[in-house]
Amino acid sequence: MDQTYYDATVAMEKAGVDAEYVQGWQGGFLHNPEREEQRVNEAYTAGYEDGKAGKTDGFSSWTK
Repeated sequence: MDQTYYDATVAMEKAGVDAEYVQGWQGGFLHNPEREEQRVNEAYTAGYEDGKAGKTDGFSSWTK
């Protein structure tokens, strides 16, 4: 597994980031297909887009 993936996931979990954002980021980072429409929400979509772009610092607004 890529160290960037691990480090970003650990940082988000320690910061208390919304789990939907984390799951979206992980899916986007790994270039997985996006969730089906009825299971997508704002946090997931933001995470997915950041992960797809390889951003590891866009999660601060999703902390609880």
